[in-house]
Amino acid sequence: MNLQFVPARTDRSPMTVLCLGAHSDDIEIGCGASIIKLVRSRVRVNIVWIVFSGDRQRAHEARASARLFLQRTASARVELHDFRESYFPTHVGEIKDVFEELKTTTKPDLIFTHTAKDTHQDHRVLCELTWNTFRSHTILEYEIPKYDGDTGSPNVFIELDRKLIDIKTRYLMRCFATQRDRHWFTGETFLGLARLRGIQCAAPGGFAEAFYGRKLSIL
Repeated sequence: MNLQFVPARTDRSPMTVLCLGAHSDDIEIGCGASIIKLVRSRVRVNIVWIVFSGDRQRAHEARASARLFLQRTASARVELHDFRESYFPTHVGEIKDVFEELKTTTKPDLIFTHTAKDTHQDHRVLCELTWNTFRSHTILEYEIPKYDGDTGSPNVFIELDRKLIDIKTRYLMRCFATQRDRHWFTGETFLGLARLRGIQCAAPGGFAEAFYGRKLSIL
């Protein structure tokens, strides 16, 4: 399924998008170009951007990156938490409390979160809690390329062009200095995956970001 970001609404109220990431660069890697496309569209967009882990340096990187990716939003709320990275399964109760608070303060039209197929334990915890908390919402699960090789066969694509992918890559490489020594954290990685997904959905612009949509209501 290809999404064109035309909200199914007849009024002029803003569209609210909830973005959830376990680590400081997850949202940007998984759906960064889609967010840029969305906020540059005619839709008035409010973004709620939640990052669940990060030490002082990574929190600084996350804030700098969010400022770039969200600079054209109607409004943006960025929240950073400091749950211990790689130990999310042992902090489920505390993380669940964050979701329960979100449920009372946020009414999202669209949610971006990790995929349940991800082998990283922190990512899976967030996906499970997303579905437990937001049971009647449109949820798209994004993918993170990494050593584990767990990218699969997503079924929802957001079509992009080379310009948007280049902006996403430039922001990632500019903001996340702590990640540049990782062998997979390169511009070629992000460009290559987007090109592959663009081929799979025959995107006119040649590129796409891909997602898993378990349950979608359209029209």
